Amino acid sequence: MADYGHDLRFGVFLTPLAEHPQTLLETATVAEQEGLDLVTCQDHPYQSRFLDTWTLLSVIAARTERVRVAPNVADLPLRTPVMLARAVASLDILSGGRIELGIGAGAFWDAIAAMGGPRRTPGEAVDALAEALPIIRATWAAGGRGLRFDGDHYKIAGARPGPAPAHDIEIWVGGYKPRMLALTGAQADGWLPSLGYIDIEDIPAANARIDAAAEEAGRSPRDVRRMLNIGGTFGSGEQLKGPPAGWADLLADLTLREGISTYLMAVDGPEETRRFAAEVAPAVREQVAAARGG
Repeated sequence: MADYGHDLRFGVFLTPLAEHPQTLLETATVAEQEGLDLVTCQDHPYQSRFLDTWTLLSVIAARTERVRVAPNVADLPLRTPVMLARAVASLDILSGGRIELGIGAGAFWDAIAAMGGPRRTPGEAVDALAEALPIIRATWAAGGRGLRFDGDHYKIAGARPGPAPAHDIEIWVGGYKPRMLALTGAQADGWLPSLGYIDIEDIPAANARIDAAAEEAGRSPRDVRRMLNIGGTFGSGEQLKGPPAGWADLLADLTLREGISTYLMAVDGPEETRRFAAEVAPAVREQVAAARGG
């Protein structure tokens, strides 16, 4: 597998614990101040200890000026496509074009059903996501005729599209199984897995499935940005261990060998964010730039 040549992006992956709201907001502000590119947040609406993701992202967007903001990833079963599209577009307009959309097919079906959402099999969940993506894009195409869609999971009967977002929003799909990877290659702008749910040695096979699906759909594999949620600490951790220099070596290698170009670190607060921004991101950029230049 080769480097896809995408520009490098770095950001944080927040857990929206309601008991620490000021820490979340401070971490997002520090991410911007320290030059990171993205602030993203989990979306598990059935977690009673979590803040609502879209409310949190809205406050983060209001407190920042440059950094991009996104759910990581939006829970589709509890957020219907048209309403999700309108929420995303609205926040994009209000933030000056800084919102992207990470989205997933759903999991934890008992919890989803307990909140009044649908209970889907894994296959049905993929089918529903495949229906939702064109509905979302059509909703963003303001000025068109009423939306109509007659699917197995979503039926739209004349809903008006709009508002149009302030910029061309990227849709990143979080998924691991073959059908989700194929859907990513055919329709998405990015692939957003989490290290821990996928092993590094499994990334090449996943990339190959995405590439094949992209080509079958008449797209280039380069149309799909490869991203990765990462975790651990700079002393020890289950996913990444060791000093920042070791992280930088690993991430640079993943970029050059497997095409990963966006890294989102799960952080607990501002200090980890500062170290990631100051000691890891610049070193990865330097190594990748040197290798690409050569």
